[in-house]
Amino acid sequence: VRLVESGGGWVQAGGSLRLSCAPSGRTFGSYAMGWFRQAPGKEREFVASINRSGNWKWYTDSVKDRFTISRDSAKNTVYLQVNSLKSEDTAVYYCAASLKVRAYDDIDEYDYWGQGTQVTVSS
Repeated sequence: VRLVESGGGWVQAGGSLRLSCAPSGRTFGSYAMGWFRQAPGKEREFVASINRSGNWKWYTDSVKDRFTISRDSAKNTVYLQVNSLKSEDTAVYYCAASLKVRAYDDIDEYDYWGQGTQVTVSS
């Protein structure tokens, strides 16, 4: 399974981006999907996840009111809408796919990973 992220870039604090991830290979609906991020010198951390059907979502506390994860089965794509960006959101954002129906914040729950897309927030 190949995961391809897009949508990262440079943005000023308070701005927004929409990250996209499209898995190839098996049927899109076979995966729960997640987003993680890794800042320089830090460990990879969970951001958000969505179950196979899209009716359940899970967020880390620091992004709950600012980020929204969603999926579009017609486009075989999962999105992460990131609003009100802060400098501490600067990181490489990774898309991940899990064969579970629902996956939480444990990296080990995810079976496939993308190469990442850089988000840089300038203050």
